[in-house]
Amino acid sequence: MNHERGSIALEMAIIAPALIALLLMVIGLGRITLAHSALDAAARDAARQASIARDPAEARTTATTSARAALAREALSCTPSVTVDTAGLSAPLGRPATVVAHVSCRLQLADLALPGIPGSKTITSSFTSPVDPYRARRSGRG
Repeated sequence: MNHERGSIALEMAIIAPALIALLLMVIGLGRITLAHSALDAAARDAARQASIARDPAEARTTATTSARAALAREALSCTPSVTVDTAGLSAPLGRPATVVAHVSCRLQLADLALPGIPGSKTITSSFTSPVDPYRARRSGRG
């Protein structure tokens, strides 16, 4: 039995770095998954708010505000880039149309300090929301 003394310490010295790296990778993937979920919610909220706006300028403003609020609710700390395709707001009354919100955000991963995981990752999400075909709209372009 004396010849096995210290073998557990040696085995742990070999296995521990691999286990720590695996744990950090799982944490990184979890962060990315949660960020995608938060960004999907932000894009959905932005598209919905844009679809009930009366003109393109109002649609862009409310979409950006809504996306930022959704990301704040999800505790995702990034400044989103929000673009809205408001062509559907120019459709004649009675004709089906949609607006599309695109939200992107740079997620910071540098604190994980794991080789192979970048310091940051840009994630994006889009959502399409129908415009009520019978809702009055202003014809101004913004």
